[in-house]
Amino acid sequence: MQGTPGRTPMPNTRLLVLFGSQTGTAEDVSERLRREARRRELGCRVQALDSYPVVNLINEPLVIFVCATTGQGEPPDNMKGFWRFIFRRNLPSTSLCQMDFAVLGLGDSSYAKFNFVAKKLHRRLLQLGGSALLPVCLGDDQHELGWPSKFTLKFLQEVPSTCSEELCVAGTDPQGPPSELQPFLAPMVTNQRVTGPSHFQDVRLIEFDITGSGVSFVAGDVVLIQPENTASHVQQFCQALGLDPDQHFTLQPQEPGVPCPARLPQPCSIQRLVSQYLDIASVPRRSFFELLACLSCHELEREKLLEFSSAQGQEELCEYCTRPRRTVLEVLCDFPHTAGAIPPDYLLDLIPLIRPRAFSIASSLLAHPSRLQILVAVVQYQTRLKEPRRGLCSNWLASLDPGQGPVRVPLWVRSGGLTFPKTPDTPVIMVGPGTGVAPFRAAIQERVAQGETGNVLFFGCRQRDQDFYWEAEWKELQTRGCLTLVTAFSREQEQKVYVQHRLRELGPLVWGLLDLRGAHFYLAGNAKYMPADVSDALTSIFQEEGGLSGPAAAAYLARLQRTLRFQTETWA
Repeated sequence: MQGTPGRTPMPNTRLLVLFGSQTGTAEDVSERLRREARRRELGCRVQALDSYPVVNLINEPLVIFVCATTGQGEPPDNMKGFWRFIFRRNLPSTSLCQMDFAVLGLGDSSYAKFNFVAKKLHRRLLQLGGSALLPVCLGDDQHELGWPSKFTLKFLQEVPSTCSEELCVAGTDPQGPPSELQPFLAPMVTNQRVTGPSHFQDVRLIEFDITGSGVSFVAGDVVLIQPENTASHVQQFCQALGLDPDQHFTLQPQEPGVPCPARLPQPCSIQRLVSQYLDIASVPRRSFFELLACLSCHELEREKLLEFSSAQGQEELCEYCTRPRRTVLEVLCDFPHTAGAIPPDYLLDLIPLIRPRAFSIASSLLAHPSRLQILVAVVQYQTRLKEPRRGLCSNWLASLDPGQGPVRVPLWVRSGGLTFPKTPDTPVIMVGPGTGVAPFRAAIQERVAQGETGNVLFFGCRQRDQDFYWEAEWKELQTRGCLTLVTAFSREQEQKVYVQHRLRELGPLVWGLLDLRGAHFYLAGNAKYMPADVSDALTSIFQEEGGLSGPAAAAYLARLQRTLRFQTETWA
């Protein structure tokens, strides 16, 4: 951490910790701060930034902000509302004059915009009159480097009969648009494999019926889906910890002001808690081993856990857990004496909640009314562990078969990272290899329904007879003059051909659309190599077709990005 102590807050002040977290690390750190505050007999509340009423900030005397940076210097999803509010130009410069604050950023110095959000927030809080307790603290993922439970599980002697567990999560007729707190239980209509039987990857086209849901979306939006653990993993977890899956409980905070997880129904069964809420399929962090060591009464297991949680044991922890992607459940099975002695009160301290997974919506309501479609690559890969690693949500979705009986999936929609032009006759160039084509199918359906014909799609896959998604649909649109389709089948010739090669081949078309007709350029897909390769291809086109120098071509690309005429949506 970088930062030096400043002035000390007044004694007996209640501390507020607000976090913006994308993957859960900032939330974990915030909870550790809360525990440290309790050890020092300091009252402390912890909340996500977007769940905190930001107008109340003027009344807070002492606040720690813990925030990650995502993408290209963007705030995490659960602080975007706060971010927009705090940067309003009309806020008085004395708004936060009663507040002492500190900002802790969590970042990675290998990225260009290292802790950009934390640095910018720190400056903004000072502009609004806040007093910094110390300089902005910059946590760096590249740096080498018994507490009380948050809740008590009060077990019930009788099974409650007040409501059905299924109905407690969300109804099929929610009040207002569905959300994380009240998702829509969407009937799954179809679950179809769209890759060939000999193809290495199982990819599904899944369709949901959203009739009467209040769900609305446009091209570029994403759907969030709340997955569940498999029945076999739930059973294995309950056996390892000696839990009765049919036992019901209510959750009670250990201190005032600590909210219970909003999604968790009260009362709840152990079966429900483990199946729908505890992310036992995730790879545990160092803090997991720290707490597990504190809870362990087995000398040999505790010694190993302490080693994993120490600064000196991080390489060994990486070799044991991170590299092979060993899960929470597998670790607990490797430490059976410790697992069997874990008090149920610590389950929510030890194991993170299952997070919703986001998928690009692959259909338009203008083409498919009351339907929502997604394209899902089922994640499965091998490490040195015997059991294959499986993506929780994609494998859960793939296992659901609406042909065997009704299937409902909790979902809701939010705005995505891609926005398409509202002005008529503006061409769009879309580069979507593999499942990256999903948001562009929604865009093409929407634009064709609106009479827009300036649609250019660069699609890439391995082989046309194995993973050419929506081939018939694209060809029909080509025939109607609504789409220009350019394909790259990487494995159909000796020399691999990718979408960036097709872009270079059609450089005059790309340059003409961008420079003469004001086209917008979109890119979606895997973040590993493709985005950089496509950017390089564009820069070359600008030089070769536009006659620009290297620096001028880079500036041209930067201007497209700045004016949102070049947008990307990529994932690891």
